[in-house]
Amino acid sequence: MIKLNSTNSILIVLGLLALALILYFPKIYFTNNIYYVSKDINKLYAHYISLKEENKFLAQQLEDMKFKNQIEDSLIIYSIEEANGTNIK
Repeated sequence: MIKLNSTNSILIVLGLLALALILYFPKIYFTNNIYYVSKDINKLYAHYISLKEENKFLAQQLEDMKFKNQIEDSLIIYSIEEANGTNIK
């Protein structure tokens, strides 16, 4: 049996501490790694959502510009036909 004196007690405690650190270090490492990856994913997702909303806004602006362009083209063609006197009814 092991005699417990101050030197042996310190060695046993240090050995148990080292064993606990060896066993829990991977868990701590992976937990921290998962936390930081999760933060990055949330940041990227928020950026994705804002870009998606901006895309909708820009698509609406493009649609409005296309409509305005079609109206202006038809007005220009009508005014050219009216100026030439070839108004087709």
